[in-house]
Amino acid sequence: MNRLRSLAAATFGRRALAALLFAVIAFPLALVGFVLVLVGLAVGGVLSVTTLGLWLIAGTVRGALALGALQRALARGLLGVEIEAPTPPTGAGVLGWRRAVLGERTGWRAVGCALATPFTAVLGLLAVVAGYVYGVLLTLHPLLKHLNHRTVHHADGSVSQVSLEFFGYQVDSWPRWLIPVAVGLLLLAVAPVLVRHALTPHRLLLAALLGPSAADRRIRALEETRAHAVEDAAATLRRIERDLHDGTQARLVGLAMHLTVIGELVTADADRDRVLAAVDTARSNATQAIADLRHLVKGIHPPVLDEGLPAALATLAADSPLSVHVTTDIRVRPTPAVESIAYFCAAELLANATKHSGADSATVTVTADGGPLRLRVADAGRGGAVIGAGSGLTGLLARVRTVDGTLVCDSPEGGPTVVTVELP
Repeated sequence: MNRLRSLAAATFGRRALAALLFAVIAFPLALVGFVLVLVGLAVGGVLSVTTLGLWLIAGTVRGALALGALQRALARGLLGVEIEAPTPPTGAGVLGWRRAVLGERTGWRAVGCALATPFTAVLGLLAVVAGYVYGVLLTLHPLLKHLNHRTVHHADGSVSQVSLEFFGYQVDSWPRWLIPVAVGLLLLAVAPVLVRHALTPHRLLLAALLGPSAADRRIRALEETRAHAVEDAAATLRRIERDLHDGTQARLVGLAMHLTVIGELVTADADRDRVLAAVDTARSNATQAIADLRHLVKGIHPPVLDEGLPAALATLAADSPLSVHVTTDIRVRPTPAVESIAYFCAAELLANATKHSGADSATVTVTADGGPLRLRVADAGRGGAVIGAGSGLTGLLARVRTVDGTLVCDSPEGGPTVVTVELP
């Protein structure tokens, strides 16, 4: 009984029924789209010598885009497959819209999808018929035996009804009913897997033709990284301006005032102790101003990076409150930009580990042998770090993407946390 319940849950569960519904809907939808797009293109091609033909072709392409949007929504809602929507063609005015629809690849890729999907969607429908329809009919054969028969016309003109046969044996009696029932249960058991695999070509086709192309993804990534780079540069400039105004400038103003006071005290032959006190205060302001400037310059480009990334990471590890073990294998020195990003990533990740992980040690591993530079920072803390959850990883990802790098965070609850940065 428990096995039958498990079979029913797997075969008629939510995900299985959603895939079943998608397979049933996909083929008729694809067939209707195929006919409409084919007819639209054919009629538009015949009338292309006139303006009406171009408008009809443009309308057909626009319809293919709408059909693609509907197919993406069905795949997302029923299969859980997220297909990113491509950038829709746009143009100024009616003629600009027609030119954009006919000239951009997005619309024609949707047309190609509309013409190809019937041949992939039919596989899912055949899987539904083989797995679910025949599975139910065979499982219920004892109740539906009057449906599971075929008509035989004999040579003498007589007609008879022959029951379901397996390997030449009719299953028209009680013991033999177990054969179709067992086959039906087997079909129902494998039906979800059969439907899922039969829908794979259809899913791949939708993802390939209804999503953005590789060039579009590249352009979108470059636009995003450019925006992040501009925002990062603007934020850095604002920070430098704020630090100079609120820190260094105020201390230099104080130094100038104390030098003025010293001059007045010396002119007035003031007491020696008062003059020395004013000199000590001025010296303190000058020393603090120098320290502020060094900190400001370190935030822009750490001077220790001039000695190379291994030395910079060793200094960073020595200044960290954690026990940090650094391993470097850098055979070809990266560019200054890559070194700087790797250093700031390591600094931020160690700071995150200190603040949030609860770990008492961490490891930093860097390798670069002429290919991409790989930075790996690991700690044995409590884990749970997620990109986009306010952990600082989002900012690091934006910084890394400015040079087409990648950042991967593996941090299950309970730890450990491993962040891998790859910089080309």
